[in-house]
Amino acid sequence: MARIDFAFGATEKIAQACQTTLKQYLAGHKLVVYCSDAQRLKSFDTKLWAVEPSAFVPHVLANDPLAEQTPIWLVSESLEQTLARAPAGAWLLNLDDQCPPTLGDAARVLEIVSEDEDDKTAARARWAQYKAAGHDLKAHRLA
Repeated sequence: MARIDFAFGATEKIAQACQTTLKQYLAGHKLVVYCSDAQRLKSFDTKLWAVEPSAFVPHVLANDPLAEQTPIWLVSESLEQTLARAPAGAWLLNLDDQCPPTLGDAARVLEIVSEDEDDKTAARARWAQYKAAGHDLKAHRLA
């Protein structure tokens, strides 16, 4: 079963997801970022380019020819195929309102939850679904 970390209390979900991605990149982790909402994923992509003035977080769409040489992959569909070819030990960052359709062999799953009531409600449903599936759940409060 996968370890799933929920980070609660984000002021803004996408901005926090960008900070989390930067932190994981600097720690040397490979990351697959999933969201079935292509517009939300595009917003994440745009904000990731400007996460910090002096930071560069290399990322591409998972189907990009440069994906094999890039540590951060963005995907809105075909998650199962993407995870099957992702680097060993890759983590999954879920930006979707639902649980991902598969976790594949993801070493860890990250969930960012904002203070928005709809986002918290969706997170509670994901938590319950993960728990029912027997995953190892951890909750963290963002400062």
